Amino acid sequence: MSRLVIVSNRVADLRATTQTGGLAVGLADAVRERGGVWFGWNGERDGVTGGDLHVERIGRVDRVAAPLSAQDVSDYYLGYANSVLWPLFHYRLDLVDYRPAFFAGYRRVNETFARQLLPFLKPDDLIWVHDYHLIPLAGFLRRLGCRQRIGFFLHIPFPPPDLLAASPNHAELVEALLDYDVVGFQTRTDAGNLKLYLGEHASAVQLARNRFSLGERSVVIYRFPIGIDAAGFAAMAREADEDVQIDLMRRRALGRRQIIGIDRLDYSKGLPERMKAFGQLLAQHPELEKSVTFLQIAPPTREEVGAYADIRMELETLAGSINGRFSDFNWTPIRYIRRTVSRRKLAPLLRGSQVGFITPLRDGMNLVAKEYVAAQDPEDPGVLVLSKFAGAAEEMRQALIVNPYDVDGMARRLHRALTMPLKERQRRHAALLDHIARHDARAWLGAFLAALEARDPPRAGRARGRPLAAAEGTSRAPLG
Repeated sequence: MSRLVIVSNRVADLRATTQTGGLAVGLADAVRERGGVWFGWNGERDGVTGGDLHVERIGRVDRVAAPLSAQDVSDYYLGYANSVLWPLFHYRLDLVDYRPAFFAGYRRVNETFARQLLPFLKPDDLIWVHDYHLIPLAGFLRRLGCRQRIGFFLHIPFPPPDLLAASPNHAELVEALLDYDVVGFQTRTDAGNLKLYLGEHASAVQLARNRFSLGERSVVIYRFPIGIDAAGFAAMAREADEDVQIDLMRRRALGRRQIIGIDRLDYSKGLPERMKAFGQLLAQHPELEKSVTFLQIAPPTREEVGAYADIRMELETLAGSINGRFSDFNWTPIRYIRRTVSRRKLAPLLRGSQVGFITPLRDGMNLVAKEYVAAQDPEDPGVLVLSKFAGAAEEMRQALIVNPYDVDGMARRLHRALTMPLKERQRRHAALLDHIARHDARAWLGAFLAALEARDPPRAGRARGRPLAAAEGTSRAPLG
């Protein structure tokens, strides 16, 4: 069995993943089982030059933590990754802050990472690169002589060709993806967008259903929707801390139901529209006053990027306005928590909420939607209200699907969720739970690694294919 080398923007704490849960657990288990390397930034800014690597041997895994200089963090992380690619890939051209120095820093850090990673590689390693921060990494590794199988998985959306082409460096980004053997996306739409770009802007050739070439380079493009550990999360949800139990008992005694949203504080999550929809619900249904609350947990992130400070101020103003209009001495309609809450506490909070309100304006997958379903009591489950623009909506059709830009429509769906009969709730939940249990994190990981391990013809000199037709923009991945 080949070793596994995982490269991510932030290196995982391999000693803590068993406590924190989430996607890192599945990846950590895979690299422990196979042996290998986990490489990434340590999250720190180390002077002018960035400092030295920190290498720690944990079982059969080398954890390699790379520091970055303050300039690198500014250009690569806060700059190109999160002021250009993040808004661009979330369809927000209005928030893109393109500067040539950002792209230069993005390339510089990826080239540095490639040189730092090289000494840790063995000839038969499988290399799995994660997310938008590291798109050029395979190209720099190839230039250094790497011939190992290299796969890339994009956790966030991938934009349509016309949006992507608005970036001054769009051609270089897409060409960088062709240095990988396998490129994975969350949804058919995302995979289809890259295929459309290759046909419309890059004159690529389609060699097979999911294989495309440009010159001597070729890549396999698949859809691999991420899953969760549904059984593990359900078990965690049944073990509430004392303060969560007290809050739940208090709400039950008062006959109050809870709508819950859990998101990073990010403009892509549709949080202002969500609060407005809840306010609209109360305005249209005064009988719900004092009987329902909206708990929104939104830990801050990337506060040095201006757009994030703007969304924070907007949410605080909105929450204050709605609470000022509707609250009384013993009821506050919106409980807005702007700090990190542990997964062990989030799981029972999801279980104790009658509606999961997950309405991003655009999202790669959104695992909170799946965690909400896993956390529910099958005998008395809550209802998931889910944005049509979350990747999860492609799979979770038994949720109440909404347009996150339609405030009135979301208010109507909230009312339907709160008044839905038990039998319908049970039916919808059973279908959703069955899906997420079968398509879990282990299935996702196994499908990607199987595709990466598959031995294809040599990277150059393949049989002639046919030009990629623009209409061939969707595909179905081997996950089924």
